[in-house]
Amino acid sequence: MVNIVLVEPEIPQNCGNIARTCAATRSRLHLVRPLGFDISDRAVKRAGLDYWHMVDITVYDGLEEFLSLHAGDDLWLATTKAPRAYHEAEYKDGCWLVFGKETAGLPEFFRQRYYGKCVRIPMREDARSLNLANSVAVLCYEALRQQGFPDLAGTGSMLR
Repeated sequence: MVNIVLVEPEIPQNCGNIARTCAATRSRLHLVRPLGFDISDRAVKRAGLDYWHMVDITVYDGLEEFLSLHAGDDLWLATTKAPRAYHEAEYKDGCWLVFGKETAGLPEFFRQRYYGKCVRIPMREDARSLNLANSVAVLCYEALRQQGFPDLAGTGSMLR
């Protein structure tokens, strides 16, 4: 099990793609307000997100509320300012992968508080970052790979 946390996401298409990744991987999605889009049932239906019912979603009123409930959990913060690459971390069952908003990333105080739990995706130096949905997919699948892809189809050997 993986928990995906989006802190103040701004772009609805990214959230939709991340929700699809969560549905496909049985990961939980946690959204920290403010959100840059509407996630009401009406808005979701209008957007044609036919997999939305497969996603376990929790919404928090702000980062303070999220931290008051989960500060002691196995949090891993994705940031381009991390001391180590994502594949060097050990993601346990029930881990929390935390991502910041598209335009600013995670707040500095949060990154400093969890500095030893910050991870980055290796990329060329002059590239700012990957798209948020792609970053979530990379880390989510690494965490699930380390856990043996629990309860997911197609995880057996392709060689027969």
